[in-house]
Amino acid sequence: MRKIIISILLVSFIPLSAQQMTTLSYDGSRLLNHTFYQNGDSTGKGISYDDIQGTPYYDKAFSAAKFIVADRAENAVARYNMYFDEVEFKKDEETYSLVPDSPFTRIEFTRTKETLVKLDTGDDLKGYFFELAGGKNGLYKKLKSQFKNAVAARNSYEMDRPASFNTLDPVYYIKTESGYIKNPKKVKEITEAFPAKKDDIEKFVKSNNIKINKEADLIKLVKFLNQ
Repeated sequence: MRKIIISILLVSFIPLSAQQMTTLSYDGSRLLNHTFYQNGDSTGKGISYDDIQGTPYYDKAFSAAKFIVADRAENAVARYNMYFDEVEFKKDEETYSLVPDSPFTRIEFTRTKETLVKLDTGDDLKGYFFELAGGKNGLYKKLKSQFKNAVAARNSYEMDRPASFNTLDPVYYIKTESGYIKNPKKVKEITEAFPAKKDDIEKFVKSNNIKINKEADLIKLVKFLNQ
C-alpha cells in the first residue's frame, strides 16, 4: 500500500507580549506550503493542491470575517481548510493559519453569516465546527475533507485515478449542559438527555413532523430545547 507524507512548512512568530498574543498578526503561523509526497518519499517530487482534484476548503475564496476573543475582535479575510481543520487568514497580503492554542475560538463570516467555533468534543473530531444554533443548548456541524491517493491503472481497460479531495458527510453534535449528543439517529437519544422534557419533545417532534436526519429539522428541535 502506498504511503503519503504531508509536509507542512510553517514559520512561527514568537509573541512579544500578552497583548500581542491576542493579535492576529502574532497569533498565526505563516502558511508557506502544503505539499503531498507519494510513497513516503519527501525527497521526491511532491504534489500541491493544484494537482489534486476537488478541494480541501469549505470555500476556496477568502471571505471577510471577524475573529473574536473575549470582549474584542479583529477583522481579516479568511477561509476554512476542512482537511487540516485550520482557519487560514490574510494580513498584509501574507497568508497565515491560526495556531492550535489560539485564543480566537470564534470566527464569524460577514457575507455568509456562518460562524465557526472551536469545541472540545472529547473525540477525534474536536476542533472547528459550524454553529447552526446557539444558546444553552447548541447545534454544531463538523465538516471533513478526505484525501485519496492517486491510483495507477492496473491494465489497459482501466484509467489512472488522480489524487483527490472528497467532502465527507457532515457529523452533527448537540451540546447540552451535561455533554454532547453525537449524530443522533433517534429521538430517544435526545429525550434521554432531557428526561424532564421527554413528553414535550416527543409532542413537538410528532406535531412538527421532525426528521432527525434533516439539518433544518435538527435546528428547529434545538431551538425548541432552548425555549
